[in-house]
Order: sequence, then C-alpha cells, then structure tokens
Amino acid sequence: MSENTFPVYTADAIVNFYRAEVLTGQEAKHFTKGDLAPAPKPETVQSLYMRVLHLLYPFRPECHSMVPLLENIQYPTYHEGATAILSVYTRMRQFLPMCLVYDFSLNDLLAPKKQRTLTVLSAIMNFLHFRKQRMDWISETGSKFRADVDRLQAYTKANVEAEKRIETLTTVPPEQQAEAEELAAALSELQASTVHEYQEVNTENDSITEWKAKIAEKTQKLAQVKVDVSSLKEDISKLKSQIVESPDELKSQMEKMRENVKIIKNSIEGTDERVVELQSMVQGVTYTEAEIQQMYSLLQDLEGSMNNSKQRQYQDLMAQYEKKQKELKNLCMEESQLKRALGMKQDKECKQNMRRQMRRQMKEQRVEEVLGQCNQIHQKREEMADKIQEIYAETQQLRAKIKSLRDGCSKETEKAQALFNTLSTSMDELHKRIEMRITDLKLNVTKMSENL
Repeated sequence: MSENTFPVYTADAIVNFYRAEVLTGQEAKHFTKGDLAPAPKPETVQSLYMRVLHLLYPFRPECHSMVPLLENIQYPTYHEGATAILSVYTRMRQFLPMCLVYDFSLNDLLAPKKQRTLTVLSAIMNFLHFRKQRMDWISETGSKFRADVDRLQAYTKANVEAEKRIETLTTVPPEQQAEAEELAAALSELQASTVHEYQEVNTENDSITEWKAKIAEKTQKLAQVKVDVSSLKEDISKLKSQIVESPDELKSQMEKMRENVKIIKNSIEGTDERVVELQSMVQGVTYTEAEIQQMYSLLQDLEGSMNNSKQRQYQDLMAQYEKKQKELKNLCMEESQLKRALGMKQDKECKQNMRRQMRRQMKEQRVEEVLGQCNQIHQKREEMADKIQEIYAETQQLRAKIKSLRDGCSKETEKAQALFNTLSTSMDELHKRIEMRITDLKLNVTKMSENL
C-alpha cells in the first residue's frame, strides 16, 4: 500500500461519491464525514462494504448472515455474530485484488484506521469509475454495432435496387426497340445519302475546275487577241501613213475586221454567260454542301449527346455501385472485427467464470476452515480482552506519570528560560563593557604614541 497506482481521495470527496453512487435512501442521508474521520466507525465501514458488494455482485446485505450451520453446535450465537463479518471479509478478499489492494485483513473490518480505510475506499472508487467508463463504452459499441447492422441492411437493399436499375438501363425495352431500329435505319440512310451527295459534289467540283481551266485558257487567248489587235491597229496606222490604198479595199478590210470583232464579241458574251451560269451553279453547290455539313454535324452532335448521356448514366451507376461495394466491404470487415472481439470477450468471460468457480470452491473450503478456527479465536479473544483491560490500566497509570513528568519538565523549562534570559542580559552587558574598555585602551595607545 506504500506505492499506490491510484489516487487517494480526501474524506469529503469519498463521502460525496458514495452518497451519490453507492448508498440510497436514509443511508445516504446519514452517511457523513464523521463516520470516517478522525476515527472510522466499524459498523458504517462494514455496511458500506456490503453495499459495494451488493452493487457489483447479486449478493444482498442480508445474505451475509445467512450461512447454513450444523444442528448440534455449541454456542450458535457466536457463529451468528461472526458469519456476517467473515462473509464480508472473504468477498472483499476476492474483490479488492481487482482494485489493486492485496493486503486486506480482518483488522480493517473490526478496528479500521483512518488512512487505511481512505485508501481502500479510494481504490474501490477508482474501480467504480473504471467500471462506469467500460459500461458506457460497451453500450456505445453496442449501439454502433446495431447502427452498422442497420446501415448494412440498408446498403444491401440499395445495392439490389441499383443492380435492378442497371439492368433496366442496359436492356432496351421492347417498346423502344422498334424506335431504336428505326433511328438506326434512318442514320444509315442519311449516311448513304450524304456519301452519295459528297460524290456528286466532288464530280461537280471536278467539272467546275475543268470549266475554270477552260475559261482561263480562253481569257488568255482573248488577251493575246487583244494584244494582236492592238499591234495590228498600230501596224495599220503606220501603213496608212505610209501607203495610200484604194477605198474599196479599205472598206472590204474594215468590214472583215468588223465581222471578226463581232464574232469575238459574241464569243466573249457567250463565255461570260456561261461563266455566270457556272458561278451560280458553284454557289448552289457550296450552299448545298454547307447545308449537308450542318445536317451531318447536327446528327453527329445528337449521336455524341446520346452516347455521352448513356455513358454518364452508366458511369454514375458504376460509381455508385463501386461506392456501395466498398462500403459493404468496410462494413463486412467491421462486422468480422466486432465478431472476433465478441468471441474474445466471450472466451475471456468463460475463463473468468471458470476461475471464479474454482475460487469459490477454494473459498468455501477456506470458510469451513475459518469456521473451525472461530471457536479458538473466541477463546483467544476473551483472553486478549482480559489482557487488554490489564494493559489499559497500565496505560492509564503511564499516562498519569507522563502528565506529572510533563508538568515537571514544563516547570524546569520555565526556570531554564529565566536563567537563559538573565545570562543573555549579563553577557550583553559584559560585551558592552569590553567594547568600552577596548575603545579606552585604543585612545590611551594613541595618546602614548603621540607623546612618544
């Protein structure tokens, strides 16, 4: 008990705790600090231990005195008085090692001391605090386990519903299969028509490029003709200045030249009209190409949106399914851990029950041995009572002698104090006289030194 692993509380704290947690009714009201300090009462301490045992074990305080005795036994009243104390003692010897108190004795019940009872009660108080914490923790774990079981059931139901939804979303219903087939056929037809129109557009583009090449050649020829005409006009003007021809030839040449010019103008106008027609054709083709591309882009956007929506739905469902599976795995792991913990606890409880049974058997044997020794203890107790009375008389005599000695000592101390005071005053006066004498001698020495 010199090195405790638990705190030793004060008497006020112990009284408040036991009144609130252990005692009930009138016992809690009548239990005060005076029952523990300065000298604890054996009856209150025994009743307090009985209430602690009743709180921890299903053993009522009345059962401590209900021990079966033999029929033909001498002095049954002695046994009736000792059975309650012995039963409390044996059960406290069983219980207190759990509170880290290993040296409990009968003297702690019959003649308890203050510090000893405070340490034992504080150890029981520490154990009750620990017991309360463990019970709260067990209740919390039980509630968490029930909540986890409920969650697991809810998650299993949600998983089953999600699997059903996935099946419904992945399988196309028969009502929508016809629409899906029609949409697929329409898409195939649109793709075929777009391919055919692309081919037509490519052929028209090839023809347009050919016409453009021809127009470029003709424009080059017209430019060359215009250059030739301008050169001819210059030559004609030079020749006119040099040669004077007949007017008939001039007229015929002019007419030929005019006819050539008309033919060239007609050909130029025809080419211009054809170019305008080709340009209108090209504009129509480009417009149709733009419309076809818009339709194709719209169809691609529709297909992409449909695919994206289906992929998103599928991904969301798969993500939910994976989350639920992870949660199920976690819950299964927690359930297995809790089952293991419960199995370990049950094994520990079984082992503790076996140990308790063995201890009970051993304790019953010890109780029988103690009951056999009780008669001897009572006889020794009577002898010890006689000795105690003799010792008590001797102690009273010793106390009277001690008081007389203390009075004499007090008188002698007063006399010694008076002598000490007188001596101290005389010593102070001597010191003063010595100091005065030293000062006079110093003055005389100085005077002698000056005279010398």
